[in-house]
Amino acid sequence: MEQPRKAVVVTGFGPFGEHTVNASWIAVQELEKLGLGDSVDLHVYEIPVEYRTVQRLIPALWEKHSPQLVVHVGVSGMATTVTLEKCGHNTGYKGLDNCRFCPGSQCCVEDGPESIDSIIDMDAVCKRVTTLGLDVTVTISQDAGRYLCDFTYYTSLYQSHGRSAFVHVPPLGKPYNADQLGRALRAIIEEMLGVLEQSEDKIDCCHQH
Repeated sequence: MEQPRKAVVVTGFGPFGEHTVNASWIAVQELEKLGLGDSVDLHVYEIPVEYRTVQRLIPALWEKHSPQLVVHVGVSGMATTVTLEKCGHNTGYKGLDNCRFCPGSQCCVEDGPESIDSIIDMDAVCKRVTTLGLDVTVTISQDAGRYLCDFTYYTSLYQSHGRSAFVHVPPLGKPYNADQLGRALRAIIEEMLGVLEQSEDKIDCCHQH
């Protein structure tokens, strides 16, 4: 019997600040060219760097695609590796977005938990990707930066009960080119899907109470 195809949504961000070309969206477009194999329907979206748009768009993407997994990709000027973010944070959003706006409450979800962890074991994903011997270094982080990246991640984790992931990439050429980033994303997402499937089997036994 053929497995039903899985929907995977991957987002990158549009330009902001000094990032007139956003490496995250370039990397996601490269990933789109490569695809995720025949069993996965890949849907990619470019998200503008605007808090209000994120709050509207993330629930809409979940509703439209009922995805197996949503992966958000963002650029970090401080990153020198491809970084897997473990969690999103609810408060501390003071940076103005492209509309010169920031949430008055400085938080994503009023009365939401302070942080939400992805249900994906990022350490396992990092180990698996590292053993593939790609020409890209993958590391782990627990602080997605309290700007639109972190805001998007938390909003998505809240919406999906943890079925989201966030990957930070360095700016283009510092040190990786678009092709390297696209291939790294493909490998990371394939491993995430593998880790998710393994944990699903375990979760099924625990949730019948």
